[in-house]
Amino acid sequence: MDMITTTDALSAACERMARHSFVTVDTEFLRETTFWPKLCVVQLASPDEAIVIDALAEGIDLKPFFDLMVDEKVLKVFHAGRQDIEIVWHLAGVIPHPVFDTQVAAMVLGHGDSISYDQLVQRLTGHVLDKSLRFTDWSRRPLSVAQITYAEADVTHLRDVYLKLDADLTRRNRHDWVSEEMAVLTSPDTYRQEPETAWERLRSRVRKPRELGVLMEVAAWREREAQGRDMPRSRILKDDAIGEIASQQPTTPEKLAQLRTIPKGFERSRAGEQIIEAVNAGLARDPKSLPRFERDKPLSNGASATVELLKVLLRMTSEQHGVAAKILATVDDLERIASDDEADVPAMKGWRRDLFGERAVALKAGRLALAMQKGRVIAVPRETPAA
Repeated sequence: MDMITTTDALSAACERMARHSFVTVDTEFLRETTFWPKLCVVQLASPDEAIVIDALAEGIDLKPFFDLMVDEKVLKVFHAGRQDIEIVWHLAGVIPHPVFDTQVAAMVLGHGDSISYDQLVQRLTGHVLDKSLRFTDWSRRPLSVAQITYAEADVTHLRDVYLKLDADLTRRNRHDWVSEEMAVLTSPDTYRQEPETAWERLRSRVRKPRELGVLMEVAAWREREAQGRDMPRSRILKDDAIGEIASQQPTTPEKLAQLRTIPKGFERSRAGEQIIEAVNAGLARDPKSLPRFERDKPLSNGASATVELLKVLLRMTSEQHGVAAKILATVDDLERIASDDEADVPAMKGWRRDLFGERAVALKAGRLALAMQKGRVIAVPRETPAA
C-alpha cells in the first residue's frame, strides 16, 4: 500500500475514519538521540480500512490527525499508549480522548502483567507477528514495502485484539474498571515535564534536606538543558553525577573536578559553571521551603510478616478473579496498607478496593483468614478477630 504524504489525502482519510465508533492507533518514532520523540509514521485503522501516514512528508499538516484524536465520538485504541499519547501532547498540545488501552484491558482481564503486543495478538487471534523490523530506522526515506506492511499490520491486528477484549469486558462487566485506569492516561499532568519537578525521579539519591536543595536545582538545570537542546538527559549529565553533586555539593571548579562522575575538563565548561551556580542556589534555599524530606522507614517485624500475608492474599485474589496482580496492587501498596488501614494508595480506591483492599484490611483485623483447600489458598471469613 502507498503511504499518505499530503494534507488533502490525510484530511479525506481522517474524515472517513471519523464515521466509525473506534479507530486503532500506533506510531513509529525515534528517541535515542533526542529529548522529544521524533514522529516518523502514524498508523490508523477503522473497521473498514487501514492507513499509514508519512509524518515526515514535506509540507504535510497533521492537523486532521490531531482533530481525529480529540473527536469525542470516536474511541482511540492504543496498546501501551503512553508514548503515543505523549507525542500528540507534545506536537499538538492536546490529549487523545476518549481512549482505550489494550494492555490495561488485558491486565484487567487476567492476561498477565504488562503483556506485550505480539504476545497478546498471538493469544487472542492466533497470529504470530513478524517483529524483525521493530528496531528499523523509521526516519529514512523511502520506506520499503516491508516496512509499510509491518506498520499497517500493527493497527489491523490491534483492531481484532480490541474487539475481543471489548467483548470479554462486556461479558464480565469490567468496562468501568478500564475506564478508571484511563483517567491517568488522559491527564495532561502525566505528560508535563517541568524542570521544577525533575528532581522527583531522583529523590532516592539523597538522604539529607541540604542535599535535596542541591538536587532540585541541578536536576532542574539538566531538564532545561535537555529540553532546550533536544537531547537525552543522560547526554547532558548522568543521574549518577547529579546524585554525587547533591551529596558532595561542589562550590568551585576545583571541587567539581574532584568528583569521579564528572568528565575531565568538564569543570571549565559553560555547563560546569552553571552547575556550580545551581549548587550554590540549592545551598541558599531556605530549608523550610523544601518539600518535606521523608526517609523510607524499615518495616517492623510484624509489618514485614503482614506484607507477606498480603502478598498471598493478592495472588489468591488475582487468580480467583482473573486479574493481573500488578494492576491490583504493588509491593509499595502492600507495605503502606500493612502500616495503615486507610493508606492513600490505588489498591484502596475504586474497583481495586472492592476486589482487594477491603479484604486486605479484614485480613489485618483478623476478620479474614487464609487456609488451604484441595491444594489452593482460600479466604475464610471469621466472626471474631483472633485473640
